Amino acid sequence: MTSIGLTFLFLKPFYGGCGFKKVGEVLNLADLNMIRYLFLLAYLAPFCLQAQTPRFQLTEVAANFTNPVDITHCGDNRLFVVEQAGYIRIIDSTGKVLPKPFLDIDARVLSGSERGLLGLAFHPNYAQNGWFFVNYIKSDGNSRIARFSVNANDPNLANPNTELPILEVQQPYSNHNGGGLKFGPDGQLYIGFGDGGSGGDPQNNGQKNTSLLGKFLRINVDSSSIMQAYKIPADNPFVGNTAYRPEIWSTGWRNPWRFSFDRLTGDLWVGDVGQDVREEIDMEPAGKSGLNYGW
Repeated sequence: MTSIGLTFLFLKPFYGGCGFKKVGEVLNLADLNMIRYLFLLAYLAPFCLQAQTPRFQLTEVAANFTNPVDITHCGDNRLFVVEQAGYIRIIDSTGKVLPKPFLDIDARVLSGSERGLLGLAFHPNYAQNGWFFVNYIKSDGNSRIARFSVNANDPNLANPNTELPILEVQQPYSNHNGGGLKFGPDGQLYIGFGDGGSGGDPQNNGQKNTSLLGKFLRINVDSSSIMQAYKIPADNPFVGNTAYRPEIWSTGWRNPWRFSFDRLTGDLWVGDVGQDVREEIDMEPAGKSGLNYGW
């Protein structure tokens, strides 16, 4: 309970709430004891809150990034930082930022405001196949999910010529592109797309089940090729339902910018960017699918 809440409890008895005395009436012993008790609570509350507040210490690991929007790892002691303009940089185990980018696709990326290179995910078998996946806005303003491969002779360099387009989605506006993509505990690739932008979802994409905008997608990319970029997992919730795109895992999202899976439970936690009044954090229990989040 905060000190504001305690102040409200203290004032409420003097305005006749919940059967207490009104201003000007004589207070009996029970009233006075209640006031003393509330005064004591109000006095002690800041100390109790201070004692319960977690304390954190921030330590700078690396610096001098330009518009970093994502950070992840590939299973070893390196960190990979995504810069919005189209670069992925490596922080090595000593905290040094390697001078040459792991990936440079700046020439392919439309960057600015909410656009750019927005997300990165390494395949669960990256150590064997060298595949990683990115989510970026192309020069034409549309979203692309693409696969790249690491350089066979240098683990700190990707080969930009290995790009395999996996999925493309037309974006009607410049904002609400989503951007996150992660492999779930089930090995499938999850992708968060926003509603396509503007304000108030003018195209109703969040609830338009034939559109991939305003949705979470779940696809299988274990055998991606030019002939078949991805497969639809057989247990996706809308497989066989012609009213929905089969890639859809859940609907009704505004702009699920970032999300992650709980490593212990497999639950999905999503930060959905709100409009004007509030932001939203959603928790989806592991394995729960086909939900509509209301936007």
